[in-house]
Amino acid sequence: MPDAGPTAVLPRRPLTVGELLDSAVLLLRGQARVLVPVALVLAVGEQLLLYPLRLAAGAGPPVWFLEYGRFAEYWVLLAVGAAIEAMIIMVLGNPAARAAGATLFDRAVGVRELLRPAGARWGATLLLTALVGGLMFAAALLGPAWVVGFALLGAVAPALVVDRVHPLRAPLRSAALAVRGGGRAGWIRLLGYLAWWIVRLGLGLGVYAGLNALDLVDRDWAAWLSLAIWAGVNGVAYPALACLDAVLHLETRMRTEGLDILLSRARPGTGETVLLAAGR
Repeated sequence: MPDAGPTAVLPRRPLTVGELLDSAVLLLRGQARVLVPVALVLAVGEQLLLYPLRLAAGAGPPVWFLEYGRFAEYWVLLAVGAAIEAMIIMVLGNPAARAAGATLFDRAVGVRELLRPAGARWGATLLLTALVGGLMFAAALLGPAWVVGFALLGAVAPALVVDRVHPLRAPLRSAALAVRGGGRAGWIRLLGYLAWWIVRLGLGLGVYAGLNALDLVDRDWAAWLSLAIWAGVNGVAYPALACLDAVLHLETRMRTEGLDILLSRARPGTGETVLLAAGR
């Protein structure tokens, strides 16, 4: 895929899985000035919220893994972590989806536009974020149901801010798009999560192990160092996943709803919001 201009992020055609992953990275790189700082703040908050739950579960740095005899506490920790992850990705999905939509019109999006609240539907986004968090917490408590929940809820933010659906319809539209074509979008979202989970695990453990090997880890500060490392890693992974959700949503619409054809036949001067909201 050519690396030049906004159209390189998301061409107006169905994409392969590899092209989708590339598009997500290109979108993240173009919007990193907004997405990464916001993600870092949210990731730090996540680590601070999870820290007391980790202590209750007897988990220690850097792996924060299960301690014998505290399975119930650790299971709750995992469920809360899954919910917070989904909520952060959902919040980041709002600006990521708006930026992805603009690329279809060969238009670069600036920092001010992404941060401007007008038309961004932030109120509905935050309400749906709480809903998604609750659903993912319940799904994670049920174990394998987390896989289904994560696969189905990836397009909630794009459906809300790009498709302009009613907030109550956004989760249903997300699920409907995820199961089309044999669940293609849902499987790709899970694949993206798995890929970034491996990257996060490798970096999170690798950086800590490297510092420890150099005798730079003070035992009194080991936990806080680990939290900082995980926050830094997640501060990149979460916006990358939000960008994948954004491009995957638009690509699924092109693949299953003919969005690319609609855009190519649009009359000059038709507003972006009208075109992207069409065919819901």
